[in-house]
Amino acid sequence: MKGIRRFLFGLILIAALAIGGLAGWVNQETQPTGSGEPKYIRFEDDVPLRTALDRLEREGCIRNAQALELYARYKRDTLPVSNGTYQLSPGMHRNRVLQALRKPIRQMVRVPSFYWIARTAELLESKGVCTAEEYVAATQAPEVFQSLVSFPLPEDSLEGYLYPDTYDFPPLLGAHGAIARQLKAFETKVYQALDKPKDLHRAVIIGSMVQLEAALDEERPRIAGVIENRLRLGMRLQIDATVNYGLQVWRPLLASEYQSVKSPYNTYRIAGLPPGPICSPTVASISGALKPETHDYLYYVAMPDRYHLFSTRYEDHLANIRKRRQAIAALKAQEQASS
Repeated sequence: MKGIRRFLFGLILIAALAIGGLAGWVNQETQPTGSGEPKYIRFEDDVPLRTALDRLEREGCIRNAQALELYARYKRDTLPVSNGTYQLSPGMHRNRVLQALRKPIRQMVRVPSFYWIARTAELLESKGVCTAEEYVAATQAPEVFQSLVSFPLPEDSLEGYLYPDTYDFPPLLGAHGAIARQLKAFETKVYQALDKPKDLHRAVIIGSMVQLEAALDEERPRIAGVIENRLRLGMRLQIDATVNYGLQVWRPLLASEYQSVKSPYNTYRIAGLPPGPICSPTVASISGALKPETHDYLYYVAMPDRYHLFSTRYEDHLANIRKRRQAIAALKAQEQASS
């Protein structure tokens, strides 16, 4: 009887030592690996916890995937890791690592309506979504995305169709993922909302110019009407923003640049519409292009209050330019007096 007791005691002792040794090993192997910069880790699909931990070990974020998996089992935290982007660093405690794998990063990125492709590319690169080069290259291959949407995409560029909005663009999403979301937003907020317009591309081209010319939604149909009137009469559109687009810079233009910039988009030099959109217009601008206001105006001048003065005759247009200069001078004088 005593022999059996000694045998059982020995087994218990060995088991205790083994468990203690395993616990010590797990504790040692799940300590932070040291210090270092945070890393973004992206999983395109849902993956088992062990698969995610193996990736973290390769990236240097944890010491030992097997040890951390055993610790997670002890904590009863073994659910799969959802697709998404996660931020981890070598100095994180094991509990924080497991917590981080339950919360994909949400990063809201606002793409302004006055941005063209190159400017959006720089923005997304600054947010870590993708490289600017990758984004620009992807926008030049519309055929890759045609199956994602129900409206026809242009053949050469997605300019104008990358809807301006605030998006949940996590780091490392990639150009394809970002563009797909922008195109789906265009489909919902423009194509479907405006009852699937037939002459969509023409409306996007005019809408892009309206977007950069009008500051207020209420004036967008009126400015679209000016564009239509000038096109009907064979007048050049003479829209400054088309020159900016040709230069790929956004700044006040030099007087000489209106004629010196040799770009197919420069509506001071070319007749008719530019060959494509010059930014990503909102639904309000495209709606204005589809339903332009009926009037006789051929000219407009932007005033400091963001409204425009419209005119039919060139003489009246020159008078409105003088009014603009007087209004700007009055504002400057007021600012100087109050400073």
